[in-house]
Amino acid sequence: MMMSICIDLTKYLQELKQERKTYLMEAKKAQQSLESTYKQLDSSKKRFEREWREAERAAQYAEKTDQDINATKADVEKAKQQAHMRAHIAEECKNDYAAQLQKFNKEQNQFYFNDMPLIFNKLQDLDEKRVRKLAQGYILFSDTEKHVMPIIGKCLEGITKAGTNVNERNDSMVVIEQNKSGFERPGDLEFEDYSQGINRASSDSSLGTPKGPMELLGKNRSKNFWIFSKRSKKFTPERLTPTVTEDFGHLPPEQRRKRLQQKLEEICKELQKEVDQSEALGKMKDVYEKNPQMGDPASLASQISQTSQNIERLRGELNKYETWLAEAGGRGDTLRYKAHTFNNNGAHDVHSPDGAHSDESTPDPSQAIYAEFDDDFEDEELTAPIGKCTAMYNFPGASEGTISMQEGEVLAVVEEDKGDGWTRVRRSNGDEGYIPTSYVTIALNK
Repeated sequence: MMMSICIDLTKYLQELKQERKTYLMEAKKAQQSLESTYKQLDSSKKRFEREWREAERAAQYAEKTDQDINATKADVEKAKQQAHMRAHIAEECKNDYAAQLQKFNKEQNQFYFNDMPLIFNKLQDLDEKRVRKLAQGYILFSDTEKHVMPIIGKCLEGITKAGTNVNERNDSMVVIEQNKSGFERPGDLEFEDYSQGINRASSDSSLGTPKGPMELLGKNRSKNFWIFSKRSKKFTPERLTPTVTEDFGHLPPEQRRKRLQQKLEEICKELQKEVDQSEALGKMKDVYEKNPQMGDPASLASQISQTSQNIERLRGELNKYETWLAEAGGRGDTLRYKAHTFNNNGAHDVHSPDGAHSDESTPDPSQAIYAEFDDDFEDEELTAPIGKCTAMYNFPGASEGTISMQEGEVLAVVEEDKGDGWTRVRRSNGDEGYIPTSYVTIALNK
């Protein structure tokens, strides 16, 4: 109800402001008309003054010429004609000045005795209507408050009663039950006697050796124990409606991972779109620089700058959501969200598809103790190539999991691009790694 009163008053005041603006425009228009008439009057007055002085000088010159004994009759006649003409012009200017003066006085009286009083009366009525409307709003507001106060009193009584009935012990136990980790307490560490030449890889007893406390935490071993880190507090719907957060911490773990993965896919698509647009703008700028008649390269500066800002923003969001996904236990799914980034020089900086979250892909505790045993029996057979590719640009391969290549180098394609912008290749010497798909031309086997 209060919002309705405020909206109604705001709308009415806006209408009054518009009406007041119209009246002020009328007053300004009348004032400008009066000023214009005064300028015409002043111009006519100055012209009359100037012409009258010229007429006086012409009359004095004619009289002087008439008294001069050396002047001819023609000179005297000419001087008299000039004096008569000047006197006639001065008389016309005098009449024009009188007419302009009469016109100005009439408009001035109209302005001060009719136009302005009428406008001021309208403004006064406008302000009185505003005061009357505000008074009605205050009355309605007061009446509404009178009806609402008993309801508010009951609500306050309910709050007091609820506060009195709070059971802090029960609440704390509910929180403990909801957030307990379920991890087993780690056992004691055994003494490893290296002086006896223990071969852990071949010893059968090593399979039963308990892992350390951090290994029992599985994929969280690289982070601080969770109880000391910031975690989203989750309550059951019956107790409190969860607050929607940017990192989807209000959702259950599995739902949170799915939502984070979906968000990452959206950001990657948007980032790829911006990168493609940046490349297109760069090519267009090169064309304009080589062929000025096709367009001005400077006209693309604002678009290039905006695209660069969008790419930097999306890079930040991508890193942020990747971190959240890693914290949520996204494992290997986070690896494929690495995408092209854009630096200030317009070149593409490529992140490695491997290694960025290697700690997050650690198996769960139930499989951790068999990791060392299985490492010795990995399949050494190489995957058959599915095609070949030729490098169009140099790539340093500085990141973990990537491989360097030189322009023109031919490599075997082992794994096709799965939509993340990376292709796995192999050299003739057996070296394997990822390279950017956009840096090569690929010919797959048929």
